[in-house]
Amino acid sequence: MITSTVDELGVAEVVMDNPPVNALPVAGWFRLASALGELGADPAVRVVVLRAEGRGFNAGVDIKELQAATDFSALIGVNRGCAAAFAAVYECPVPVIAAVQGFCLGGGIGLVGNADIIVASDDATFGLPEVDRGALGAATHLSRLVPQHRMRAMMYTSATATAAELHAYGSVLRVVPRAELRDAAFAVAGEIAAKDPTVIRAAKESLNGIDPWDVRRSYRFEQGFTFELNLSGVADKVREEFGK
Repeated sequence: MITSTVDELGVAEVVMDNPPVNALPVAGWFRLASALGELGADPAVRVVVLRAEGRGFNAGVDIKELQAATDFSALIGVNRGCAAAFAAVYECPVPVIAAVQGFCLGGGIGLVGNADIIVASDDATFGLPEVDRGALGAATHLSRLVPQHRMRAMMYTSATATAAELHAYGSVLRVVPRAELRDAAFAVAGEIAAKDPTVIRAAKESLNGIDPWDVRRSYRFEQGFTFELNLSGVADKVREEFGK
């Protein structure tokens, strides 16, 4: 589901592969967080490329796992798992490059919004369909990808944005054909890996230190409303209506 390797240049590659749509279960989010933490702690690692196999980058949480739960344990688990994975991307001591193809939805936005650099295929789309699932969250991260009013419109309508649109905003560095995505991400990674690793790690820490966003606190605030919607029964009602 989550695999990681490191090449001779110090470029680490973390790959999500959970068919059919790379929606991760609770264990998957925690495994992703763990993999990123282990790589960041390895002094041989200079940069991380986060990518996925399959039709899309990430479709968020495994809704079926939530629906199969008889209590709120899965909801608590997945919310903690997502928070851990998003934080692991942001707090990784080295730069994280997200290579995005196809759909990037829900939790995928949390990963990409916290990445340092984004490279996308020309078929990539980004969105938060949370309101259609009776949930909220990751607006914190979408706000790092698109302007404020575009983010609000996307949240309220569940609309998606294209890689070309995000490139125009400056949040996506490069847009390439899907067949060239991995090579494009590794080309950027190679440039970073060629720099002094101590300086790059210091740069990552310094940039996080001057970031106006407290992404942990902001996302945790959003999660509180998801809990409210589930406790009140509204979330179940919305998901049932959406599934008809």
